[in-house]
Amino acid sequence: MTRQFRSVVITGASRGLGAALARRFAAPDVTLGLIGRDQAALEAVAADCARLGARPRIGPCDVRDAAAMAGLLAGWDAAAPVDLAIANAGIAAGTRPDGAPEGMAAVRAQIEVNLLGALNLMDPLLPGMRERRRGHVGLVASLAALRGLPDSPGYCASKAGLWAYGEAMRAALAPEGVRVTLVAPGFFDSAMGDRWVGPRPFSISADAAAAKVEAALRRGARQLAFPWPLAWALRLSPLAPAWVVDRIVGGMGFRVKAGD
Repeated sequence: MTRQFRSVVITGASRGLGAALARRFAAPDVTLGLIGRDQAALEAVAADCARLGARPRIGPCDVRDAAAMAGLLAGWDAAAPVDLAIANAGIAAGTRPDGAPEGMAAVRAQIEVNLLGALNLMDPLLPGMRERRRGHVGLVASLAALRGLPDSPGYCASKAGLWAYGEAMRAALAPEGVRVTLVAPGFFDSAMGDRWVGPRPFSISADAAAAKVEAALRRGARQLAFPWPLAWALRLSPLAPAWVVDRIVGGMGFRVKAGD
C-alpha cells in the first residue's frame, strides 16, 4: 500500500537530502514544515515546494534547542496534525587536517545534532500521533551506524545510537499505530560527502537517494539500508576477524578541510 501524507515535517531541509525530500513530498494539499538553520536556503526550498502546489512553512531553528523545537512543532501540529516527521538533520566532524582526532567538543556536537536533535523532533510530536493512533517517523541514520570508522568515531557513535533508539521505538510504538522507518544511506552527493576520505562505492545523487527514502516511507518499510552490497558487507563484518575489518576501513572516514 502506498501511503499518502498530508502534513510532513523535515529537519535539515535547507539543502542536500532534506531539500530533495521536501521537493519529493511537495504536492497539492500537502503541508510541509521545513526546519533548518539557514533561513535563506529554507526560503528557496519552500519556494520550490510552493511551485509544486504544497503549502510550505519554514522554521529557522537549531534542532539542538529542545525548547524552541517543542514550541515550533506544537504550533504546527495544532494547525495541521503531522502524519510524517523525518529526522534528517546531521553533521560530521572527523579527523583534523594535521591528523589529530576529533575532540570532545566535536563529539558532543555530533551527538547533540544527530541523535538528540532527532529526539527533539520526535518527542513533541509523539503524543499527538499516539492519541490519533496514526503517524510515521523517519530516522535518517547512516551506514556508518553499522561499523565504526577510524576518522569519524563521534559521527559513527551518534548514528549508531540513533539506529538503536529507532529500533526500540519502532517496536514500542507499533501497537499504538505509529510507524518508525530507519534509514541508513550510503554515499550520495552532498557537502558532507565531499569531505569523505577513501573510495565512494555506489555513490548516487541526492535526489536518487531521496527517491529511495520516499519509497520506503510510502510503503511503510521498517528499515532501508542502501546500497545493498555495501550494507550487507557492513552487516556481515562482525563475522570476520576484527583485525581484517580494521585494516579494510583504516583510511575511511571524514576529515576536516584545511582552513575549516
